[in-house]
Amino acid sequence: MGISGSLGRAGSYSLFGGSNPLEAAAMGSTNRADDDEEALRWAALEKLPTYDRVRTSILQKHTGSIRQVDVQKDLSMDDIHHLLHKLHRTTGEDEQLLVKLRKRLDRIGIQLPTVEVRFENLSVKAKCHVGNRGLPTLWNSFLNIIETVLNVVHLSPTTRHELTILENISGVIKPGRMTLLLGPPSSGKTTMLLALAGRLSSSLQVEGKVTFNGHKHSEFVPQKTAAYVGQNDLHVGQLTVRETLDFSANVQGVGPLYELLEEVTKREKEAGIRPEADVDTYMKASALPGSQASLAVEYTLKILGLDICANTLVGDEMARGISGGQKKRVTTAEMIVGPMKTLFMDEISTGLDSSTTFSIVKSFGRFAHELSATVLISLLQPAPETFNLFDDVLLLSEGQVVYHGPIGNVMEFFESCGFRCPDRKGIADFLQEVTSRKDQAQYWADKRKPYRYFPVKKFAEAFQDFHVGRKMNEELAVPFPKEKSHPAALAKKKYSVSNMEVFKAVLAREKILMKRNAIVSIVKAVQITIAAFISGTTFFRTRLHQDNVSDGGLYLNALFYAVIIMTFTGFGELASTIGRLPVLIKQRDMLLSPAWAYSVSTMLLSIPSSILECGIFVGLTYYVTGYAPEASRFFKQFLTLFLIQQQAGGMFRFIAGLCRTITLAFTLGWILILLIFMLGGFIIPRANIPVWWRWGYWLTNMGYADEAMSNNEMTAPRWETNNLGVAVLQSRGLFTDSYWYWIGIAGLVGFYIVFNIGFTLSLGFMPGE
Repeated sequence: MGISGSLGRAGSYSLFGGSNPLEAAAMGSTNRADDDEEALRWAALEKLPTYDRVRTSILQKHTGSIRQVDVQKDLSMDDIHHLLHKLHRTTGEDEQLLVKLRKRLDRIGIQLPTVEVRFENLSVKAKCHVGNRGLPTLWNSFLNIIETVLNVVHLSPTTRHELTILENISGVIKPGRMTLLLGPPSSGKTTMLLALAGRLSSSLQVEGKVTFNGHKHSEFVPQKTAAYVGQNDLHVGQLTVRETLDFSANVQGVGPLYELLEEVTKREKEAGIRPEADVDTYMKASALPGSQASLAVEYTLKILGLDICANTLVGDEMARGISGGQKKRVTTAEMIVGPMKTLFMDEISTGLDSSTTFSIVKSFGRFAHELSATVLISLLQPAPETFNLFDDVLLLSEGQVVYHGPIGNVMEFFESCGFRCPDRKGIADFLQEVTSRKDQAQYWADKRKPYRYFPVKKFAEAFQDFHVGRKMNEELAVPFPKEKSHPAALAKKKYSVSNMEVFKAVLAREKILMKRNAIVSIVKAVQITIAAFISGTTFFRTRLHQDNVSDGGLYLNALFYAVIIMTFTGFGELASTIGRLPVLIKQRDMLLSPAWAYSVSTMLLSIPSSILECGIFVGLTYYVTGYAPEASRFFKQFLTLFLIQQQAGGMFRFIAGLCRTITLAFTLGWILILLIFMLGGFIIPRANIPVWWRWGYWLTNMGYADEAMSNNEMTAPRWETNNLGVAVLQSRGLFTDSYWYWIGIAGLVGFYIVFNIGFTLSLGFMPGE
């Protein structure tokens, strides 16, 4: 019997209270008819082949009708919202859906993949300069580079001081339990989370080992097995909240959910078990990729309270969007919308009020308990009601584990050390202050002994003798049996979906951004129109002739002006790319999308606007200026300007990828432009460039652009009289053979390829923050 039928009867009895038997009977008859129809549809569904059965479900649509639907094609946004509303309305708790999912799996004996995270004798150290040498000045940066080079060849001993961040810590983060990571500032919480997630910087020295189900990080892909949610909220400000989560869901895929769904469907059919219709629809829609509307995204929006701002821009420094607390929730939602069930979360409560933090942590608690997820959350000052939601607590101080075990035993441990939490104090605040030299004295409870500062190292040693610590050490002494690790528990592939699916997702996102920033394209088109008007009125055909070399020089001036205009249209890529770098690097490090996907998408989407802008310029200037009238030369000039603009965009993106900051990028860009202008063969003819600088001519894109533009015009039939075209080209040190046009085109294509490959590599290998 379906959920809707049961609810309908209960509601009918409550509404009429038996006072109107005719209406109650009519209602009951309707419900029975609905149940019979639903039973017939389930019987028809069970006869379908497995491939079709896992894609088909029975759904009471928002219009009230009960239908058999293809969850990949037939679910509308109204249907999804109606389904989620019914599931939530059933018990009044958002997380109740997870309980039903777990009951469905338990009923047929399916075990979910679980991950046990162990860290044993883990130490993390950093070498750094102190004092004035630690400041990021230009001189210190220069010294650091020299020192690095000398250290590589072992010619200079290091002068850096060693800083211990984590010191020989061990512990177990168990699946199905919520673990709270506490500690005062600078205790090493973030470093520990990064170490567990496999995200530590290569510049740090790491000793000890971290294992997932007994496997080291090198044996699987930790970034796709465990999600790390950092403190910084880095998002594309021009996307809405829903679009941000849609992108994350698309590139993360469904993981092992589809295989799980097939096994569930197979076992239920063999056992003759009929699942609840709404739960079945949710599970199928969440496990099948390519659905028209993402149920997982909508559910994540709902449980994190983001549904009220789902269609609002995230916003940034220049565009108003959602609040800071909502951005923090988007950062969390971006990772949990995927199939990963191991979560390391760093200070997710920043910017949130206590009630919102309580609601979010409660959702994660249900997530951990019902789906056997592994969850480690770092919070700075959790309220008592939030603290009580956790199962375990891990207390760090000065890089050492002070306590790691059930919350119910934490006060017993500190009382055994002589400290007690007063009734007026929250336990979380007590734990973070009891190891502090400044605050510790107020918690001393052993009146038989005078108070003496109890150092962190002594706490750590006492924990090893405490029964919780002894039990943990006994557990660590027995290696995790690798053969018991579920095949789907650890990710073996770098990306969850195919390269084509990742590229489609990135391309779709960039299309949205291009449409949203259409004003930029409009402004650029207006700029090109103004530049074309200036060119057409300055180099007007009635003022230009083809009588002597000086007349030809005016044409070359007009052509060089066009080269300059098209080169500088790419300058805007500098600032826009630098503004996107933090988000791109974050998504790269989390293995959401590779660098090439963004690079290729940007290249492809720049083509239509480039064609439009070059078409405007050539269309408004070519015949007005009076260039050679052949149609072939018109299109050759168009092709040249198009390639100039394309490779210029790649050049400025490459500069942005190398420099990372707007100040350094403008500085390097200015120097580079000076060089290509000076060595490009126009200001100084190629033959007159000093020998020691002549090699630079062949390495400048400006030289190939000028060569192609000038050759296209001066080799036209009208310039053949008295070899005037040849003379004009020779006066500028340009080559006179017509095939040099295609050499110039080949050079521009080569620069286009080199610059875009360089940008892709700089983005792919650029160190993160």
